[in-house]
Amino acid sequence: MTEKVFNNFFQAEAKMFLLATIRIALSEDGPDLTSQGLFEPEDIATAQIIAKEDTVVAGLPLINLILEFADQENKCQVHLNVDEGEKISTGTLIAAIQGPAALLLKAERVILNFISHMSGIATETRKYVQALDHCETILLDTRKTLPGLRYPEKYAVLVGGAKNHRLNLVEMLMLKDNHIDRAGSITLAVNKLRNKYEECPPIEVECRTQEEVDEAVACKVDRIMLDNMTFDEAKASIATIPDEIETEISGNVTLETIAGLAEAGPDYISVGRITHSAKCSDMSMKIISM
Repeated sequence: MTEKVFNNFFQAEAKMFLLATIRIALSEDGPDLTSQGLFEPEDIATAQIIAKEDTVVAGLPLINLILEFADQENKCQVHLNVDEGEKISTGTLIAAIQGPAALLLKAERVILNFISHMSGIATETRKYVQALDHCETILLDTRKTLPGLRYPEKYAVLVGGAKNHRLNLVEMLMLKDNHIDRAGSITLAVNKLRNKYEECPPIEVECRTQEEVDEAVACKVDRIMLDNMTFDEAKASIATIPDEIETEISGNVTLETIAGLAEAGPDYISVGRITHSAKCSDMSMKIISM
């Protein structure tokens, strides 16, 4: 993947949230009194970011953004040794950064926190995508993301090879169990939404039973999510859903079960684990010259 993909994703609202998160991350640390007390602004150093385990790399364009926020003059030069989305092995040199020692040391932990977290998500996502290589089912993420980090995490999912379900509550109207139970029925909820919005966004309905699937089909919704169904239940339900309505399987999907669930024939499988349970990739930043 290229920096163009990163820039295309982080537009408008996504970029606003990203920059705000970087600002907060640096502000949490406050001034780096240790580095300021040890090094003068003209002290130039070189730092290397090294992979300490096999990983899919994600978030590299953030390095320059973080350095710019840490120091508006940004006297650093960043040399990337790998590509965004590349699978690398332990010991690989990811990037070399030359600049004021105090700036590198202030930005070190923030840079590593972002790219190690995003790389962990991309790595986990890639495993699930590869498990679906045998079929046409597409892997989706969910909104089970850390507050303030939704956009970086969902970008990392793209780097890993999956697709985003929805970035926010505007892109698609999703009727979950609580919506349906409170509204009274799927039919009542769908009709109310379509009457409420002159240009109604796509509607997805979470279905727990075949009866709910039948009702959602009758409402001609855009997508039906089969929630926590067994393989047999999901396969039987999908057989009753017309081709013009998209199908999605969700709920407790693991790396061990996803390939089998895909055999039921859904258009999509959504997995919360690729964001909420992905571990950070192990990386380090070392000063090699001063």
